[in-house]
Amino acid sequence: MAHDTSRARGIRAEDHDSYCVLEGRADAGLILLCDHACNAIPPAYGTLGLPPEQLERHIAYDIGAAQVTKSLAAALDVPAVLTRYSRLLIDPNRGADDPTLIMRLSDGAVIPGNKRLDEAERERRARLYYAPYHRAIDAVIDQCLASGTPPMLLSIHSFTESWKEMPRPWHVGVLWNKDLRLAKPLLEGFYAEGDLIVGDNEPYSGQLEGDCLWQHATCRGLVNALIEIRQDLIRDAAGQEAWARRLCRIVTTISSATFPRHAPAATAGGVGGASTTQRGERPGMNGGGAMTKIDNSLVTELEAAAFRRLVGHLRERGDVQNIDLMNMAGFCRNCLANWYQEAASAKGLELTKEGAREVIYGMPYKEWQAKHQKEASAEQKAAFAAAAKPHGA
Repeated sequence: MAHDTSRARGIRAEDHDSYCVLEGRADAGLILLCDHACNAIPPAYGTLGLPPEQLERHIAYDIGAAQVTKSLAAALDVPAVLTRYSRLLIDPNRGADDPTLIMRLSDGAVIPGNKRLDEAERERRARLYYAPYHRAIDAVIDQCLASGTPPMLLSIHSFTESWKEMPRPWHVGVLWNKDLRLAKPLLEGFYAEGDLIVGDNEPYSGQLEGDCLWQHATCRGLVNALIEIRQDLIRDAAGQEAWARRLCRIVTTISSATFPRHAPAATAGGVGGASTTQRGERPGMNGGGAMTKIDNSLVTELEAAAFRRLVGHLRERGDVQNIDLMNMAGFCRNCLANWYQEAASAKGLELTKEGAREVIYGMPYKEWQAKHQKEASAEQKAAFAAAAKPHGA
């Protein structure tokens, strides 16, 4: 990512209670983000009632991610925005209406300071910590756009080496939603290293509507991707610097001429690398297949109506057992899509079955099938069969 160092830097360093901005060139074509950079809790909140050792765990922050971000930003001379508070206070990588925005329980740890929060306290945390971080990201993006070079957004995270006692084999993962313009060359770069097990939308999916990249990149048509590095690889300074050098090498090879960096090409799903929706709007489909924007207040009503149908259904089926919920995911998606469509119809909104499915699945149904649908395993089939038997059978 070469540039003329005689020109002004553009983005200046900035420190705030909830975030910091690292200086870099506005025309470099890249902004780094680190949503879970810090495990600090503001003094007014103490430790949220947790023993200090809990704040050193992954539940409080992404171990090693901050220093990797700082070293990479310095090496590439690009701006970066990092949080300065723990995700346990409020998670900046969630939508404002996400139920996991403020966690009361995280990986087995109860968060006493997050129990019984009233709406005023939730709004206070959002106002003082969540919103300033997101405004800072928008401000840096706007400055980069003003330079004439639309930026790519690359978010740096880390993940635990095991989950629920199951080892995670990946050294690194690239997460993406619908936009492969940066994810694909990143994946290719990691594969080319030759010594890495690489996750493609692993160990998590990048299809989380409302997350930080969705808010700032997807909704603005900007190229984006999220990198997850396994924490045991970046737990110490040596590992952090080694991964910063590795990322620098890979990112530098991604030429800005390889792809358009701002306006994504249109596809049958509405937009080919990014969603057409703006913040606070969700897509639907009208009878002709064109995208329909649904007002946010109506979206809330439709989601509530679909949820009420789900609750009513489960109450009627008292014989349903607590089998692995993932085995019920396909059933829940289809039912929710049907109920969402019926709720829309009751409000006078014509929504096709495929349009309702796209709302629930987060992408066109055929795209979801091609990417995710698999034959049920023998274990899953057995679980379904057991759940279908009457009690005492």
